[in-house]
Amino acid sequence: MNIRKIVVGQLDVNCYIISDGSNSEALVIDPGDEPEKIIECIDAAGLQPKYIIFTHAHYDHVCAAKELHDQYNAVIVMHEQEKTTYRMTMQRCISWGYAPEDFPEPERLVKDNDTISVGTISFRVIHTPGHTPGSICILGEDTLFSGDTLFKGSVGRTDLPGGDFGLLSQSLKKLIHLPPETSVMCGHETETSIAEEMRENPFLKNI
Repeated sequence: MNIRKIVVGQLDVNCYIISDGSNSEALVIDPGDEPEKIIECIDAAGLQPKYIIFTHAHYDHVCAAKELHDQYNAVIVMHEQEKTTYRMTMQRCISWGYAPEDFPEPERLVKDNDTISVGTISFRVIHTPGHTPGSICILGEDTLFSGDTLFKGSVGRTDLPGGDFGLLSQSLKKLIHLPPETSVMCGHETETSIAEEMRENPFLKNI
């Protein structure tokens, strides 16, 4: 698995571009801002995005989706329970000067345990509500793309609309059963592993 990480936007979101080298297909996770920067990286690698996936629909994870969709005709994917969050994000961003057409409708809605394939890699969708109702993690080849569900030493906040700490705790229980060697590529800041978080993350010690 080839993983390219680009940090974008005012909130330093980690946008991931994933491919396997068998062909030009790629998966883009959380294109939150700075579309020209993401497109430059994709084109320099000679890739063709097949899917654009939102781990969740807060503005800092979705605001470059239109430009990538227009450029590559990639399918926009999010969880079926994330539509309300996406509509709230759209209304918030319109108030900042964005246009409604800057937020294209997702073309594929997924649920827990659905799979998405890019090249020879099959990714499993893990529904992890708590940060938002439709938050998901994406698991492929012993690597978890955790969005804002799990961070190095912390977890996603639950004090925003749609947040629920009880649901987040249940979601974290799913993740701790993954193999300890699973790498975790977070939505912000640095990567970690399930083993490290089991040892060090205070939110995982009592669930």
